[in-house]
Amino acid sequence: MGADRNKLLLPLLDRPILQWTLEAAIASRGIDWIGVIAQPRDMEAFTMLIENIYNLSETCTPITLIEGGDTRQQSVFNGINALPPDAEQVLIHDGARCLATPSLFCRCTQAFEVYKAFITAIPVKDTIKVVEENVIIETPNRLNLWSAQTPQGFAVQTLRHAHQQAVIKGWTVTDDASLLEKMNHPVQVIVGEETNLKITTPQDMEIAEVILKKRFMH
Repeated sequence: MGADRNKLLLPLLDRPILQWTLEAAIASRGIDWIGVIAQPRDMEAFTMLIENIYNLSETCTPITLIEGGDTRQQSVFNGINALPPDAEQVLIHDGARCLATPSLFCRCTQAFEVYKAFITAIPVKDTIKVVEENVIIETPNRLNLWSAQTPQGFAVQTLRHAHQQAVIKGWTVTDDASLLEKMNHPVQVIVGEETNLKITTPQDMEIAEVILKKRFMH
């Protein structure tokens, strides 16, 4: 993003990116605890953001700040270890996916009635090329390709065990579902949302503004 701070603190319309994410999760009504994983340098700013959410809304959903690790994988493991002791299911969500709707969070919480591990994803529309040194080496059948999103949902004990195995065996992955795949544990797919993009570039911010204005500022 080329920003001078954590991108989750950047303003998107009238509030920080992370605030959009948290408000959608709270509004889903299916989530009774939220953990926000942050680096030490962001703790003060995130604390103020959370206090602002409490001041502006009537939510009683507890939001807990958790210190992250050096990688996403380590941060999620820290989050798992900070869960309430009676937690049986957990959704892992990227704070930068601030366009996920309360409806999507709600569908995910309901999915726990059927599945112990799942991700949200959308079918790939483009033809995908596997490239090495600027040369195409394979064109996979896009009918079998899905673009992974978050939330991703797991039974807590299953996910904790997967992360423990990752530490023991030195696995490094980019999402939690990949850990379960390495253990040959089935992971289901729930259709996500086309608008559930991850804010990564300034262009993504522009797209997100258009989507939010269409949703809330008629």
